[in-house]
Amino acid sequence: MSRLAALKQETLSPEQAKVYAEIEAKGGRLGGPYNAYIRIPGFMRLNQEMGDYLRKNSLSGPLRQLIVLTTVKHWGAKYAWAVNARSAEKEGLSRAIVEAIEKGQEPVFKEAKERLAWTVARELLNNKVISDATYKEAVGVFGEASLADVVVTTGFYSMVSMTLNAFDIDPPSSQA
Repeated sequence: MSRLAALKQETLSPEQAKVYAEIEAKGGRLGGPYNAYIRIPGFMRLNQEMGDYLRKNSLSGPLRQLIVLTTVKHWGAKYAWAVNARSAEKEGLSRAIVEAIEKGQEPVFKEAKERLAWTVARELLNNKVISDATYKEAVGVFGEASLADVVVTTGFYSMVSMTLNAFDIDPPSSQA
């Protein structure tokens, strides 16, 4: 059960209400970690913009979801796992890869880019750095800008996971 009570419209501050209405009007994301973020409206707005960028960055949908699932599984963020495991398959990530990550196993990759994106994310999460060999290979395969997208996606979803874990936010019952 969440440590945060859901905020009611009538209890929002004027700035919270403004940001909430803006996000709701454009079909943005509410609930989950956003229940924490709305408490700091300026950050909530920035977070939505970052999330929007990440969904349209240089990474393909399957690569992005691979990084997201690798990250949220590392952190044990149940809400993020439930929401993103479904999205991953819709984005084209194979069920076998999703299942392997869920079991804490190394997936069998058909594409070198998938293996490399997973390796970069895992090295960052486990070692807090990317080895020289992985970095060199990743720059060669992704280029610097797309490698930066791999890194910031890992970091963003680490923050989301930490928020979910800190406030004990469980997945919606329809996605548990």
